[in-house]
Amino acid sequence: MLEQASILTTRHITDQAPLSLTAALTLSRLNKEGPTRLTTLAAAEGIAQPSMTQLIQRLERQGLATRINDPKDGRAALVNITNAGRALLDARRRARPDRLAELLKAVSPEDEAALTLAAHVALPIIRRLVHNATNPAHSQTGRTA
Repeated sequence: MLEQASILTTRHITDQAPLSLTAALTLSRLNKEGPTRLTTLAAAEGIAQPSMTQLIQRLERQGLATRINDPKDGRAALVNITNAGRALLDARRRARPDRLAELLKAVSPEDEAALTLAAHVALPIIRRLVHNATNPAHSQTGRTA
């Protein structure tokens, strides 16, 4: 159920053409981590290198990403986000609360109360699970959920 809730909500609040979720995640990674090799991006996003190559080519055509020379290896190139890519990510981020509010317009007061309670219970558990998954040395022994 957690997976379904995540997928449904993420699809709704990020469903803004012409940028796919994978493209948005890739641009976000470039924005956070800076210029990155295409092979590294493919591995990080869990897609095949040819698919990432096609995605980067599309992002380049849209002016959202560019390739630059790798200063450490003149034979290699790095992918970098452009100012237009950053602006698009910012616009998407600013639109998320409105898209989420749009979802909640049709919720009855009873359902809103139930969702609020569920969120207050689930969020600390989810934070712990994610923390433990990303910091295995600090994870607790035993089940958290």
